[in-house]
Amino acid sequence: MTEQYVLHLREIDEGQVAVVGGKGAHLGSLSRIEGVRVPAGFCVTTDAYRRVVGQSPSLDAQLDRLARVSADDQETIRTLSAEIRRTVEEITVPDDLAEAITRALAGSGEGTAYAVRSSATAEDLPTASFAGQQDTYLNVVGPAAVLRHVSRCWASLFTERAVTYRRRNGIDDRTVRMAVVVQQMVFPHASGILFTADPLSGNRTVATVDAGFGLGEALVSGLVNPDVFKVRRGEVVERTISAKQREVHALPAGGTREVPVDSRRQEQPALTDAQAVRLAALGRRIEAHFGRPQDIEWCLVDDDFHIVQSRPITTLFPVPESGDRENRVYVSVGHQQMMTDAMKPLGVSMWQSTAMARMHEAGGRLFVDVTQRLAAPASRAALMDLMGRGDPLVRDALETVLDREDFVPSLPDAPPAGPRAGGAPEPIETDPAVVTGLIERSQASIAALRRDARTKTGPEVFDFLSVAFEEHKRVLTDPLNFKAIMAGMEATWWLNDKLEEWLGEKNAADTLTLSAPGNVTSEMGLALLDVADVIRPHPEVVAFLQGVEDDGFLDELAKLPGGAEARDAIDAYLDRYGMRCVGEIDITRPRWSERPGTLVPVILDNVRNFEPGAARRRFEQGLQQARTKEQEVLSRLRALPDGERKADETKAMIDRVRTFIGYREYPKYDIISRYFVYKQALMAEADRLVEAGVLADREDVFYLTFEEFHDVARSGQVDERLVRQRRDTFRSHQALTPPRVLTSDGEALSGAYRRDDVPAGALIGLPVSTGTVEGRARVILDMAEADLEAGDILVTTFTDPSWSPLFVAVAGLVTEVGGQMTHGAVIAREYGLPAVVGVEQATRRIRDGQRIRVHGTDGYVEILS
Repeated sequence: MTEQYVLHLREIDEGQVAVVGGKGAHLGSLSRIEGVRVPAGFCVTTDAYRRVVGQSPSLDAQLDRLARVSADDQETIRTLSAEIRRTVEEITVPDDLAEAITRALAGSGEGTAYAVRSSATAEDLPTASFAGQQDTYLNVVGPAAVLRHVSRCWASLFTERAVTYRRRNGIDDRTVRMAVVVQQMVFPHASGILFTADPLSGNRTVATVDAGFGLGEALVSGLVNPDVFKVRRGEVVERTISAKQREVHALPAGGTREVPVDSRRQEQPALTDAQAVRLAALGRRIEAHFGRPQDIEWCLVDDDFHIVQSRPITTLFPVPESGDRENRVYVSVGHQQMMTDAMKPLGVSMWQSTAMARMHEAGGRLFVDVTQRLAAPASRAALMDLMGRGDPLVRDALETVLDREDFVPSLPDAPPAGPRAGGAPEPIETDPAVVTGLIERSQASIAALRRDARTKTGPEVFDFLSVAFEEHKRVLTDPLNFKAIMAGMEATWWLNDKLEEWLGEKNAADTLTLSAPGNVTSEMGLALLDVADVIRPHPEVVAFLQGVEDDGFLDELAKLPGGAEARDAIDAYLDRYGMRCVGEIDITRPRWSERPGTLVPVILDNVRNFEPGAARRRFEQGLQQARTKEQEVLSRLRALPDGERKADETKAMIDRVRTFIGYREYPKYDIISRYFVYKQALMAEADRLVEAGVLADREDVFYLTFEEFHDVARSGQVDERLVRQRRDTFRSHQALTPPRVLTSDGEALSGAYRRDDVPAGALIGLPVSTGTVEGRARVILDMAEADLEAGDILVTTFTDPSWSPLFVAVAGLVTEVGGQMTHGAVIAREYGLPAVVGVEQATRRIRDGQRIRVHGTDGYVEILS
């Protein structure tokens, strides 16, 4: 194929990113939209870049050195990237290439000024904008200057910031090519940026216009605060006019300079309202063309808008597809399930297939549509009460939406269904046999699932699992199961409400539920202390575990003195709990049985920090505290007016909470036990397809939905392009922060604490486990990297049940996500750890090693050093 060195913008479309880079492809596409003015120009293609850099033998060696540098070694990246830029800039542009560029300039006249702009192939992509990572030069006059600045644009592919950004987005330096856009300069009265969706709230119905005087560099470089116009449905709904003290002007001989704005103009708006509305309408046309919200650079010349760039806004959280244009309100599932990380497509579709409510995917996360429940007064009140008790931030976010009276439709309450035959159902009895029966039924069902799954191969695996999903939902929707869960939660709420009312004591249930029986998650943490007891007496085993670097260590372990006992203890633990892992609601996450090395740091912490018998002592200590608290509370109640009645009611509720609160954790254990069986069956099928040459890698199936995986098993064919695309999409989803509440307009709401009862500078959260503790903060994002000492306070994003083994080793807990009845809160109370959850950006605002004080009763954290 003949190499092309120059293409005019009118010859370019959006599909030519590999030839003209992201910016060039977007500008070519923009120039084809009716009514959109784009300054005339051309692209120096990636063929030109490839030819020029191919002339430098030293460049390959420099890129090899750069590839070996860690992303964290900024000093070496800075040095090497500067060397590479010098190498590229010093390469002589071949005569025929220089002639092609000069010829493209010839039609515009000798004194024409140009903007010379980098356009990398990894730029302005749907998943990574790369905004500002490479260089742009304005008001470049004359062919020699244009050629010089084209070389500088090529070199800017290796600015320190561009190299670092590529590393963070998983893009290899060698795979990126640079094109250069050369456009005739426009000299605007005003310029700025238009976002076709509000970049702060995410609201797709609000366009935001930033505007300043002169060239846009004044805004981009932060020289001035822009005027800001918010436009919604053809009307300016909000405006902020700033004092614009500086602007950037073009110089007659080339280049630009910063100049002061006359004091009489500084507070004049850069645009009229009518111009802002017209610009927003132009933005909607561009957005419709590209099919997603855009970040658009514009210039105003003689009341006419010129568009000089448009790129996708990559920071917006996606909106679930509803199939209609109705207003909708979604609540995050991840914030309830303690897993706000992005999920892979197989994980999303498996959770959707087994969940009790319909769930919608967006940004690799799951959401439930609560619009109908918000619309009717009775269901709205019940939902808001439930959300408020669980996570006040969700309630606050929902209230923000409800304050917009026109967003959620108002519906009448549904008429009562009438009395049921035989009257109201009997409330569940406070009887431990209820819990025992539920667990026995669950275990029998899982055993049958495990037995039957072993007999299935090929496409019949998927038919078998589809039936298994129905059994899965039947077990979870058993009315007795739901009553048992709610009995423990309602008893907790009753005790906290009544004992605060009668005795003025906050969160009394936290102590009354210590060492409650049958809590499978807290038992999991204590059981790992017992594993440590087996390992502790054998120094060679301890030394061996300290050097473990992979997951195949158990067989080697057995060869050491005491190693067989250690391996058996770990194996027994994995037999009971090996289906668990961090982020366990995503079936694609590696389970402890698949990666037992994840547990080694925790085991070693337990060996170091505890004495033998710690699990039993800890449980007995909690049990004694609960009994003592019960006697104290009942004694104080009897001294009150009508005290005997209050004491009797409270005693009945204490018995009830201790009977049922442990079971709160069991249904999740049931779900994850089933998930491990499902995963083993699916991965056996993935291995069969790898052996048959259908799949390149068994984990390719993680990027397919359950139904797509089934289709591959039936057809023996896989769409490899789809798998690659899904990998890229998942990577982009990982960078997004999911909101607690999301609307169909795209507004992402995380709620706020409306409190003024905490010390200045304290981090506000939700109190979930009473007490106050002071200690060293350990900010841990990966359980496998735990390194804890006695008295440490765990600070992390979220804690699902898999984090429980760490809880035994810490003195307190702070998380970014959580509610009163989420797993971390339940286990913190079970272990008596002061805990505050729902602390926004806790892992960023608290530094590892800082001394902090956790106020688990009042819900805030103080940073002491």
